[in-house]
Amino acid sequence: MKISIEISLYPLAEEKFKTEIWAFIKRLRLVEGLTVVTNGMSTQVFGDYDLATNHVMAEIKHVHQKLNAAVFICKFIGGDRSVVEAES
Repeated sequence: MKISIEISLYPLAEEKFKTEIWAFIKRLRLVEGLTVVTNGMSTQVFGDYDLATNHVMAEIKHVHQKLNAAVFICKFIGGDRSVVEAES
């Protein structure tokens, strides 16, 4: 089963805003089997359901442990929506 996840990360520590967002994205891009696409508003992760959800949740935990104050807005959509996104 495939999944598409849209994530917006808002660190509440001003000085680490861009650094932590890019570090989060880079760690997800290292995971073989995931497709990670970014734009100015969010990051989209596409892949196998278990692989994607396990890694996204682990990275969310990592950010919370490191920053202690960050907000995540996430949308989980069943299926691989990356093809639909590319066609629009």
